[in-house]
Amino acid sequence: MRYSKEVNRFIADNVAGRRTSELADLVNSKLGTDFTESKMRSYMKNHDLKNGLPTRIKGEGYSYPENVRTFVMEHYVGTGHQSMADMLNDAFGTNYTKEQIKGCYARYKLDSGLTGQYHKGNVPFNKGKKKYWIGGEETQFKKGSIPPNRLPIGSERIDSKDGYIYVKIQDGHLNKNWKQKHVLIWEEHNGPVPKGHAIIFGDGNKLNMDPGNLIIVTRAQLATLNHLKLIQKDADLTRIGITIADIASKANQRRKRV
Repeated sequence: MRYSKEVNRFIADNVAGRRTSELADLVNSKLGTDFTESKMRSYMKNHDLKNGLPTRIKGEGYSYPENVRTFVMEHYVGTGHQSMADMLNDAFGTNYTKEQIKGCYARYKLDSGLTGQYHKGNVPFNKGKKKYWIGGEETQFKKGSIPPNRLPIGSERIDSKDGYIYVKIQDGHLNKNWKQKHVLIWEEHNGPVPKGHAIIFGDGNKLNMDPGNLIIVTRAQLATLNHLKLIQKDADLTRIGITIADIASKANQRRKRV
């Protein structure tokens, strides 16, 4: 299937750092397309697009970009698998798991000194202390210390890809560490977002966190709103747009039954 230049450009601009399923959902919600995960995977392959995330290679485990390998090589001493996964995910916005990092250490024959095998009677070189290597310089952390690159819970950042503000809500749970701020605010006032729904900005301004500007819609409504360009610069007009989107969807369903 051939897609418009708008679709091709949007996918190329947003593929980096996103899982195939996440990218498919984003494109569908923004442009009203019907990508499934398998369709998106085929599209990416046909257009030679890569998201830069770790991928499983048959018989070899996962691949790691050069910047990630460099970071691991500089910091693996005294750093366990889960700690390294947390550090990478905070530093690069990835979603490595403990098992993936365990495989990375094994592939490159890296011994952190924390879990290595020693002969009876040998004393580990780092017994009683944890070390963190920064640019070749050794530093010692006290028990319970937090790596300097780990952002504290409550930190905020603006995603360069989608423009949303994200808030760090926890540590050590992969892609669940961060959550969109507007969703947190909406849930504070209304409870959890139901499955199959999304929270949009009534005036289209992703920085306007006023609860009255946050509107819940179904994924189907969102696709129609984006397709018909019904999200306005005024929340009340956007609410009218949702009504129009519902009417348009019902009309389309009737046409299909004819």
